[in-house]
Amino acid sequence: TIHAEFPNATNHSEIEEAFGNLVNLASQYASIDVTDGQSYGTLTSFWKKLYMLGEDTPELNKAILDLRGSLEKIEKGEFCVICGPSGAGKTTVLQTVSGLLKAKSGSVKFLDTDIQHIPAHKIVSLGLAQVPEGRRIFLSMTVEENLEMGAFTQSKKGISGDIASVYDQFPRLKERRKQIAGTLSGGEQQMLAMGRAIMSKPKLVVMDEPSMGLSPLLVSEIFDIIKAINENGTTVLLVEQNAKKALSIADRAYVLETGNIVLSGNAKELMNDESV
Repeated sequence: TIHAEFPNATNHSEIEEAFGNLVNLASQYASIDVTDGQSYGTLTSFWKKLYMLGEDTPELNKAILDLRGSLEKIEKGEFCVICGPSGAGKTTVLQTVSGLLKAKSGSVKFLDTDIQHIPAHKIVSLGLAQVPEGRRIFLSMTVEENLEMGAFTQSKKGISGDIASVYDQFPRLKERRKQIAGTLSGGEQQMLAMGRAIMSKPKLVVMDEPSMGLSPLLVSEIFDIIKAINENGTTVLLVEQNAKKALSIADRAYVLETGNIVLSGNAKELMNDESV
């Protein structure tokens, strides 16, 4: 069990540095991966790795980023975006909505059902799908096998038709349907991650940094696809650091800063706000 306390940490960067030092220290005494590309992205990543080493201690809780404020109801068919700098808590919000993390207080309701204590895989069955940061596709499987994995909540009879529908939205995936997913370009992998989410026929899809690491041309293409998904009737909750691009196509937005909701309102109005 790791016991830690950071009484002198006064802001996010200091807490993050302290966590980084603690993870490096822990790695000397236990098997722990701190070089997977995600370790230094969010406090959540640090916590998940530390939690695996021992019990949930009050001392560690003192260093966890606290999200303050409340995300209001997202209406059916709405396109909502969460903006903010790295480490603000955006991914933590999405992972809590998706059931991958559990809030210590408050509630998460989806279609009037409190999903706070429902396992993540069952939340998917309710109609909520996530496109995670970093795509997280099955690299050793083919494009089509990845899409089939996205349909695990659906009847087998309709899967072929659903795949055909995804190929209509993503023609490039159809061209590469037998190709191993790990050999796709970054943009194609992002399309695959989105297509896999659509295969579950979600009522709400949450997307985490879909433009990350893509060229400007591909970013525009990805955002056009996201907008089309929303226009087809799927509610979208998007986390994105490219605030200008995201706000230009969203209906409503929240701005997070070190765990606090500092601004919220009409996306087009926030796009003209100099502070954003």
